[in-house]
Amino acid sequence: MAETINYTALPEDEGLYIKEIIRRRLGYSSRLLKKIRYDGSVELNGRPAKLNIKLHPGDLVTVRLPQESSYFEPEDIPVDIAYEDKDLLIVNKPPFLVVHPTKNYQSGTLANALAKLIEEREKAGEEPWKIRFVNRLDRDTSGLVIVAKNPHAQDFLSGEMQENRVQKEYLALVHGITEPSGTIDLPIDKDPNHVARRMVREDGYPSVTHYLRLAAIQAEPGTTGQIDGYSLLRLKLDTGRTHQIRVHLTHIGHPLVGDELYGQLYGYDIPPEWMPRQALHAARLVLTSPSDGSRISAEAPLPDDFINALRRVGYGKEQVD
Repeated sequence: MAETINYTALPEDEGLYIKEIIRRRLGYSSRLLKKIRYDGSVELNGRPAKLNIKLHPGDLVTVRLPQESSYFEPEDIPVDIAYEDKDLLIVNKPPFLVVHPTKNYQSGTLANALAKLIEEREKAGEEPWKIRFVNRLDRDTSGLVIVAKNPHAQDFLSGEMQENRVQKEYLALVHGITEPSGTIDLPIDKDPNHVARRMVREDGYPSVTHYLRLAAIQAEPGTTGQIDGYSLLRLKLDTGRTHQIRVHLTHIGHPLVGDELYGQLYGYDIPPEWMPRQALHAARLVLTSPSDGSRISAEAPLPDDFINALRRVGYGKEQVD
């Protein structure tokens, strides 16, 4: 999308260079400023202008970002849009869908699905845009994924994520009855004995997970692979480490239901027909608009397999606190 931004200089902008306006007033990063200098265009009062021109009140600065495109093969995969505006798209990713192509998954990804969506919209007369993922979810985790449509939105939202200004809420079904609420503040890094796993390590990266128990579910008689029932949790993250929720909950003795990478290693199991993946869902996001600073909220309902798992373990049969 070749985005165009107009800015009218205010009295307090007297004497500022155009490049200062772009950085201070529009909030563009130095990386994006360089891209504008070489690939985009800037106009002052309707005429091409250099970035080192000083402004006067009332001057109109027009910035055109370079148009970019993605190189993912379009594939006809449904896209569930939870929110969209000119800067970003928030998608409700179903379970078992990889976010972008990898060595093991070179097609059939969310990126391929978005490429098809963009292709169809371009045929209908809309401008294409480059796919820029701001956050990612594991293949088996369902829920909300943020996609920026232009480099400014990507820079802004990535900064918001790093500064913990994006509210991220998850729902999880775990083994055992947890405390009513708690905060897990334990550092995480790679497990030196396994290529994929992470673990709590003293020399790891700071990681903070808050949880609230929504329901305590007593186990049905004869149920196997469980310890004193299950808990439905709402979680909020102050950080976003790889596998953070899975590692933290396993460490305190309450691994996710269906988590083959972590839970089953410690004797926790559940029939696959109850839940064929880890019971984790990115349910809600609250973030700031890159354009006007307003707050944006998006939610994703629980998918069918998660609802099935809740029913299987007895949720709704008077076990709720």
